[in-house]
Amino acid sequence: MSTRDFLVEIGTEELPPKALASLSKAFTSEILAGLKKLQLGFADSESFATPRRLALLVSGLDESQADKAVERFGPAVQAAFDADGNATPAALGFAKSCNVAIDQLQRAEKDGVEKLFYSASQPGQPTSALLSAIVSEALDKLPIPKRMRWGNSRAEFVRPVHWVIQLFGDEVVPGEFFGVTAGRESRGHRFHADRAIEIDSPANYAALLENQGHIIPQFDRRREMIRELVIAEGVKANATSIIDEALLSEVASLVEYPVALTGKFEEHYLEVPPEALILAMKSHQKTFYCVDAEGKLLPLFIAVSNIISKDPAQVIEGNERVIRPRLADASFFFETDKQVSLESHLAALKKIVFQDKLGTVYDRSVRIANLSRALAPLCGADPVLCERAAMLSKCDLMTNMVGEFADLQGLMGRYYALNDGEPAEVAEAIDEQYRPRFAGDDLPAGLTGAVLAIAEKLDTLSGLFAIGQPPTGSKDPFALRRAAIGLLRILIEKELDLDLATCIELAFAGLKDLDAANVDCSDKVQQQALEFLLDRLQAWSSDKGISPAVFQSVMALKPTRPVDFDRRVQAVAHFQSLEESSALAAANKRVSNLLAKQEVLEDAVVDSALFVEPAEKALFEKLVTVEAEVEPLFACGDYKKGLASLAQLRQTVDTFFDDVLVVSDDEAQRTNRLALLSRLRRGFLQAADISYLSS
Repeated sequence: MSTRDFLVEIGTEELPPKALASLSKAFTSEILAGLKKLQLGFADSESFATPRRLALLVSGLDESQADKAVERFGPAVQAAFDADGNATPAALGFAKSCNVAIDQLQRAEKDGVEKLFYSASQPGQPTSALLSAIVSEALDKLPIPKRMRWGNSRAEFVRPVHWVIQLFGDEVVPGEFFGVTAGRESRGHRFHADRAIEIDSPANYAALLENQGHIIPQFDRRREMIRELVIAEGVKANATSIIDEALLSEVASLVEYPVALTGKFEEHYLEVPPEALILAMKSHQKTFYCVDAEGKLLPLFIAVSNIISKDPAQVIEGNERVIRPRLADASFFFETDKQVSLESHLAALKKIVFQDKLGTVYDRSVRIANLSRALAPLCGADPVLCERAAMLSKCDLMTNMVGEFADLQGLMGRYYALNDGEPAEVAEAIDEQYRPRFAGDDLPAGLTGAVLAIAEKLDTLSGLFAIGQPPTGSKDPFALRRAAIGLLRILIEKELDLDLATCIELAFAGLKDLDAANVDCSDKVQQQALEFLLDRLQAWSSDKGISPAVFQSVMALKPTRPVDFDRRVQAVAHFQSLEESSALAAANKRVSNLLAKQEVLEDAVVDSALFVEPAEKALFEKLVTVEAEVEPLFACGDYKKGLASLAQLRQTVDTFFDDVLVVSDDEAQRTNRLALLSRLRRGFLQAADISYLSS
């Protein structure tokens, strides 16, 4: 089949920079999905995205759909005609649905029955007749949270549309989008080449835009150009430029032809916490910062311009002039905030509502402080330091700096606490309270910070469950799932052997002073919160590469201490790798099924005098020996060695099931054998229910 290249470009006003990459990805995927849906084959595709355009090049696209064979079976011939040979309503209806006369239908056998049959070749449609509809549907499906209208048009899009290209080969595909007729003219750089650029063929699109339009249309290429330019500017200044990937993508979404320029600011601004300066440069000016060989912030910034200036010094001076007030604001906020203590902000927290039913931010601080004090001894931390850090933890929310840069909450609390002469451990804990903020983020380094982070997350979790606002389905407006995973990571990775049931109980105890009409602290709700945390263990296990079978084998026992849970999971994962594991897992499953069908007391005693078969005697003796080995191992939480020791039972267990009839007609023998199997299963259940490992 003949093929041609297809190009579509939507030219707009400047698109939202943080949404450009996702818009381009969706535009591409929707168009390609539309082509596949209509069974139009193509060789390759390349997407383009700049602040003023979304475009897609599809190479080797079929010129038309393939002809399609249509085959349909109708009613049985016997039911299609009456005794006089006249067509029945069933036959007439089938012929009408096929858009043919009765005599044009054939007969064919299906499932041993002769039926009316229709076959035809349906010619494929030309691709050019289908493309506009595919593009239109793709545009309608773009993830645009808020569409806008412009001029007198009723059309809506993310930004006003000024031109549209639709080329199939060297021919324009007719179509109209947002009141703009499709053609072959693009537009060049707004400042360097603000003119129409005629695209003669799709394959020449990128080269024409670059050579005539002064535009780098490929988003990824433009981003990597910026990376190289920024790194080179740092090298020229004998510094290391720091590349923030999110900022890099945002800057690539702001320029069509990048030019990097290095500016300076006064050194006295370096007295401000570097995080505040960096955030001011990144969020307000979209500039990159530089550090020296020791990693200290330098009074330099690298801006990426959208023009090649004849006088770069003026552009640099303009950037310096704009960035200076931002840094001055940060300096002013810092100096002003230091004039009062963190503790002095506590009273102001009483006026800030945390949540309607859960009181003010001050109330929350008190709850977290009490919870931190209760948890501290269980973690080996200092209760006084934990309580102090908790009471001060939200005070920086009332500072000027955090009011301007919300992302600095916690961090600025550390600086202000140190300025007030608070213990270093308290200051660090204030900074660490929100960790981990996202998957892969660092955990609190200090013990005080870990306790505060645990208490902070527990208070949020218990509070929202108590007021009936747990996560539902895919909705989690308060990010409780993320908080739960963070809590579990802290406990497991820092080996803080807390019991989740105890944690939940302590957290809910802090809510009991609230209005009982609004807050439900019942055992039922506490159990729901506990189950939620235990369910999050599965997500954590999955991230660690733990198989569902291994996870379920441990979850069946409902261990509520995450550190202990992790040890069991790791032990079962190791046990599964042993040669004996599959046979013992199958045996455990068989034992479980047998015990479920028979009435066996959990503490039934095995009577060795009732043994008849050598195999049951051998199993009992081996079990007694192995029990002596594994019980101290399980008692100290060494499940890995414990399960490895139980693996010794494999041959003896196999022989038992080969030679012994468990469900004997002799009631005493039957009961005794079931008691022996129950004892065997209890040995494994000290670690996990390994029957889940049996496929």
